[in-house]
Amino acid sequence: MSTTIQRFGSVSRADGPEGYNKYKAFHAKPFEGVNEMIKACNLQNYSIYYYDGLLFSYYEYVGDDYEADMAKMAADPTTQEWWAAVVPCMKPFTEDGPWVDMEQLYHLD
Repeated sequence: MSTTIQRFGSVSRADGPEGYNKYKAFHAKPFEGVNEMIKACNLQNYSIYYYDGLLFSYYEYVGDDYEADMAKMAADPTTQEWWAAVVPCMKPFTEDGPWVDMEQLYHLD
């Protein structure tokens, strides 16, 4: 585990009120193994916020190889099942994926 923290903020949209309600319900009770995989891939302080149709996620990466950890997560069958359930609740801004990375403008510890 690295002592350097990389911070990530991303934005997406809920697919209307029904998508939001489903997305919120899924996150109230994540599939068994999802949270453990997130932690095993060196992510911490993972939060998702909602405002007026927008979804905002924040997490910190504390590992040494972000690409390898993300590949590990993407290869996990439980994570794939989770994504298959929650991504249809979203209305992405682009076709590149459900989340768009945001630029960090300010940070204070």
